Amino acid sequence: MSRYILIRRLRGPAFLLLIGIVALLHQTGVVYHMWRLFWPLALILWGLMLLAERAALEMEGYPPPYSDTTYPGGPYAQPPTPGVPPAPGSAIVPANPDDLERSNGGHL
Repeated sequence: MSRYILIRRLRGPAFLLLIGIVALLHQTGVVYHMWRLFWPLALILWGLMLLAERAALEMEGYPPPYSDTTYPGGPYAQPPTPGVPPAPGSAIVPANPDDLERSNGGHL
């Protein structure tokens, strides 16, 4: 099992453990307002879990999740060949503002 999957599986139990610890502190009278202590700790725990997931992915050699490595062209895109013009695009918007003026006889 990879480290990334292990960390993903431990995310829910870690939050349940945090809720239990804060509730126990509230019951014993150490903490009077449970919510004021819980939400900052929950945000910190969430951030630590995300950092651990990304570190596990990096150790396994995967790119980080939600990265823009697949756009534009994707990981299998070939670099442009020098001297060969690019293929015509299928854009709806004209590539050059002068194209609109030429097609309408110089009028916008």
